[in-house]
Amino acid sequence: VQLQASGGGFVQAGGSLRLSCTASGRTLSMGWFRQAPGKERESVAAISWSGGIYYSDSVKGRFTISRDNAKNTMYLQMNSLNPEDTAVYYCAATKKVLVGASPDEYDYDDWGQGTLVTVSS
Repeated sequence: VQLQASGGGFVQAGGSLRLSCTASGRTLSMGWFRQAPGKERESVAAISWSGGIYYSDSVKGRFTISRDNAKNTMYLQMNSLNPEDTAVYYCAATKKVLVGASPDEYDYDDWGQGTLVTVSS
């Protein structure tokens, strides 16, 4: 499955952005990951086919993940952004049956190209 991520950009602290990730075919579980400069990639949020959801503690209450299975598209609504959210955001997907929404990057087989989110203070 090919994944196309979009929606990144430049925003001031406190602002919002919505990321989209469109898959070329059906997937089961999908997730968003991010990698800030000089840091390792980390899980942000994940969603299973049935709607199970995971959020990392750092984004809980500020970010909302959702998906439209009919469009093979996943979204990440990001509110109350702060400079620590600056990173390249990657979407990932798998056709494997997972138990719930997985934050483990090794559970995902397909990755998008990444979209840059920059939050200024």
